[in-house]
Amino acid sequence: MNHQNNLSHNHLRAFQPEKLTPPRKFTIPEALQRETLKQPLILEIGAGKGKHALSFATENPDKHLIAIERTRNKFEAFHRLFTQQSLDNLTPVHADAIAWVVHAIAPNSLAGIYILYPNPEQHNPNQQWLNMPFFEFLLSRLQPEGKIILATNIEAYIDNAEQQAAKVWQLPYSRNVVANDSDRTHFEVKYLARNERCWQLTMTKPEGYLTRFDHWQMIDTF
Repeated sequence: MNHQNNLSHNHLRAFQPEKLTPPRKFTIPEALQRETLKQPLILEIGAGKGKHALSFATENPDKHLIAIERTRNKFEAFHRLFTQQSLDNLTPVHADAIAWVVHAIAPNSLAGIYILYPNPEQHNPNQQWLNMPFFEFLLSRLQPEGKIILATNIEAYIDNAEQQAAKVWQLPYSRNVVANDSDRTHFEVKYLARNERCWQLTMTKPEGYLTRFDHWQMIDTF
C-alpha cells in the first residue's frame, strides 16, 4: 500500500537534517558499526537515569537498545549503573536526540522507539514530539511494522498525540491506560504512586509508508 499521496504530513514544513551539526564528541556506536547486526535495534529517547533501559536490556537479550539522554546529571547516574552491569546489548548515549539520530541512524533500521514521559512542553506545544517536523524523519528511521511507544501522565499531551497520529501522520495506533503496577521509569513509579493516571500510545509504521527522508542519510555516516 502506498501512503505517499494521501499523507497530510507532506504539506507540513519539512525537517532539514542537513543543517544539524554532529553532537559534541560524536562517534558511531559499535552496535551500529557491525556489518551484520542480527539483533533488532531499539531506540529510547529521554532515558533519564536509565531505569527502563537497564530493565529492557536485561529482559530482552535478543535486542540491542540505544538509550539517549541529554541532561548531564541524569546521564551520569545512568552510566554509573550501566558500568556496574554486564549488558552488551545496551548502548547509553549522552547527546541531543534529534542531532544524534540524524547523524547516526540509517533509514529503516529501528525495530522500535520508546519515548517515555517526555517533557510535556505545555507552554511550547510545537516542541511536543508528534507536533515537530522531526517526527517525519524519525518515522523514516523506523522499519515497516516497527512501533513507537509514547507514555505520559498529561491527558492533554496524549490527546494531542493521538490526534496527530491519526490525522497528520496517519498511523495505526492503540491508546491504553498504563497498569497501576507498571514501573518502567522513575517518573512512572512516582505518578502511579500518587494515583495519577498514565497513558500509553502505541503507533505502528505500516508496510508501504513513505516519508521524504526514506533514502536520506549523512554522507559520511556509514
